[in-house]
Amino acid sequence: MRSLMCLLFLVIFCALQMTSNATSSIDLANSICCGEFSKVKVPVNKVVSYYWTSSIVPHHCPIRAIVFKTIAGKEYCVDPKTPWVKSHVDKVDKRTTTATKA
Repeated sequence: MRSLMCLLFLVIFCALQMTSNATSSIDLANSICCGEFSKVKVPVNKVVSYYWTSSIVPHHCPIRAIVFKTIAGKEYCVDPKTPWVKSHVDKVDKRTTTATKA
């Protein structure tokens, strides 16, 4: 009976470890930080997606930025306060929303 309890405890412990590690790896995959903003104005037709820099851990990233991902797979950190950035975000959102509905 005692060995069964130990085995059950070990299985539950391992399951919890695997679950917590999976969550951490997902968080780390999206936790890119930008040291500075790109000076390049990325053409909107080259942008396939975007994401915000991580805010998982407070004060983890020195600056809050949007990262544009291009067709070529390049990523550009841009200032979300820049007027053209807002326009690009809106256009990419509209594109992806339209594609999802179709």
